Amino acid sequence: MELLDISSLVPSAVDRLVAVEPADGGQAILFRRREDGELEQSTVPFHPWLLVSGPELAAALEGSCEIQPLNGNGIHRARVFFPDISSYETAIRQLKQLTGAGPGSPLAPYRIFSDLTQQILFQLPARLFRGMRFNDIRRMQLDIETRTTEGFFFPNADRPGDEVILVSLRDSTGWETCLSAHETGEAELLRTMIRLIQERDPDVIEGHNIFNFDLDYLEKRCRRHKIPFRIGRNGHLAKARASRFSAAERITAYRRFDLYGRHVIDTYHLTQLYDISHRDMESHGLKAVARYFNVAAPDRTYVDGEAITQIYDSNPETLAKYCLDDVRETDAISRILSPSFFHQAQLIPLSYQNCVCRGTATRIDGMLCAEYLLAGESLPQPQRAQPFQGALTEAEAFGVFHDVWHIDVRSLYPSIIISRQLCPVGDRLKVFLRLLTGLRRFRLAAKDAMKQATPETREYYSALQSSFKILINSFYGYVGFEQGTFNDYELANAITSAGRTILSGMRDFLVSQQAVIIEMDTDGIYFHPHDPTVGQAEMERRVQATLPEGIEIELDAVYAAMYGYKSKNYALMDENGRVTMSGAALKSRGIEPFQRRYIKEHITLLLQGRNDALPALYQKYEEDIREHRLPLKDFAKREILSMSPDAYKSKLANGETKRSAAYELALASNYPFAQGDSVEFYVTGTKKTVSVTGNSKLLKDADPAMRDENTAYYLDKLAQLKAKFT
Repeated sequence: MELLDISSLVPSAVDRLVAVEPADGGQAILFRRREDGELEQSTVPFHPWLLVSGPELAAALEGSCEIQPLNGNGIHRARVFFPDISSYETAIRQLKQLTGAGPGSPLAPYRIFSDLTQQILFQLPARLFRGMRFNDIRRMQLDIETRTTEGFFFPNADRPGDEVILVSLRDSTGWETCLSAHETGEAELLRTMIRLIQERDPDVIEGHNIFNFDLDYLEKRCRRHKIPFRIGRNGHLAKARASRFSAAERITAYRRFDLYGRHVIDTYHLTQLYDISHRDMESHGLKAVARYFNVAAPDRTYVDGEAITQIYDSNPETLAKYCLDDVRETDAISRILSPSFFHQAQLIPLSYQNCVCRGTATRIDGMLCAEYLLAGESLPQPQRAQPFQGALTEAEAFGVFHDVWHIDVRSLYPSIIISRQLCPVGDRLKVFLRLLTGLRRFRLAAKDAMKQATPETREYYSALQSSFKILINSFYGYVGFEQGTFNDYELANAITSAGRTILSGMRDFLVSQQAVIIEMDTDGIYFHPHDPTVGQAEMERRVQATLPEGIEIELDAVYAAMYGYKSKNYALMDENGRVTMSGAALKSRGIEPFQRRYIKEHITLLLQGRNDALPALYQKYEEDIREHRLPLKDFAKREILSMSPDAYKSKLANGETKRSAAYELALASNYPFAQGDSVEFYVTGTKKTVSVTGNSKLLKDADPAMRDENTAYYLDKLAQLKAKFT
């Protein structure tokens, strides 16, 4: 399944590495998965290091160290090695005192790479997984089910009664089990889980939302029972800290877990990264993602989350099947989405886990810096941030169009960089261009393979090429990255300017062919052809003939219909009638469920050309709301309490936050809501214009026999939707 040998891009002294860890006494531990599947552990010398502006500053440090001068005129012209981690940490404290600058300051005359795993991979030099296929690593999937105390809608590990009741484990050998607390109790369940993880000894532990739910929950319940949460390799305790995860413009907080000798991969994160390019997923939840990728088994067991406690007490076998199906789907999703990051770990001097969790610019910076230090070259000073103009994104026409074609420049920005042989001003060795050329070749090979792939492997290649598309396109973003060692704002401007010129030229040519331009976004154009009989291949040839050498396009998709709402907000219907929507205006998760459903049904009718059915659709929703036919859950919003209700109360009193319906309801409730709890509520009253904060009710307090949702308020929301899409 491998397309080409990407390992030729960067060197590695060790093969089949699955993890590296620093150790005391100037050593590092290497974990290798041999070809026979057995794990091998060895020790090698490792001397932590940092960079300083010159030998003079290095000589001012107390204690033993080895100074390596670096070539070139970069800002950091010496690399200093220390006998062990303790002396390295002492040197960092000394540098702070000597220079008056912390290591994060752009003015500091020294630089540290705080990730010791990264330092080890730089120094060996080595990359993970060299000489391995994705199927060679030992992956384990984990999923838990928990009780929820009566009156609450979501479990909270800090509530005594919200116990872990099931744990499903599965690994890539096909082994699987579902542990139950039914007879043993929670404490023994947790001990058995930890023992099995140590016995099965996976290289990777996977789960869907495993950071913010499963591992966080398990750690807290273990702490309650005074059970050491030893799920790292060789019995090491799990370590956790607050962190943030970025997927395009979306930044979310999460509790990161690091396991000694292992990697944690969250398929929820992988899904968000995949959706950056596709933007057609209705939900990032496990069940929805499994359906999206067609990996949900026909006999898959489904259970309403709010009924888990009741089903466990009455029919534990059904819940066990549900829990096992969760890990099976996690495995299937991982097999589609993880390989691209597996391949990146073969190139990037970071742990597999960090290849997912760190941003693309950070990954690129790691590759570039590693190449320079391997060559004994000094690193330049990053440029200070400067504004630069972005890509061309325009909505040229609005409404419904039939027979819509999409023409796309293959890797626009990378193609501009490569065809014009562009490099950041500080990159003396031209590493930037060499790495980008190799990665682009790999991505295009994956994209071509996707077209010829069987149904079983098409999603694999799709995910692979999408991930590498994001990585290579980020080479452009990297030159405008404030913390990028080799950033170059003049180059960033030149690249986007060339991109705008190319896309504008394509638009002008298509207009000369009397095509209707609907949407332009960075590197592609959606348009309705004036004469479809020209044919896609001929149209592609004509557009290609207008472009400069090194810029390649493809007419990669045809849609039965397209609805243009505004820039970056549109819906597409393929030849099979499947509708996908892109943009926050069309698929916001912040609105009530009935609104999301109405938008999808309204736009589907538009795309199908059934405008005459729109009045009936609106009338049906209007009557359903007025006659209380919709379940109250359709009107409910769900918010997660990011702080405790008491903390909210204090901040509100000090003028540090605004009034919130979710927190006000939590404070007024008889239930002990805590940080991390989910609050579901709907709006009450009789007038369409009401204060939501003062007119809301917890969904769990609703009486189905006494409907009190504010029909005027929700009818007004429906009317606003109708006007929005008229």
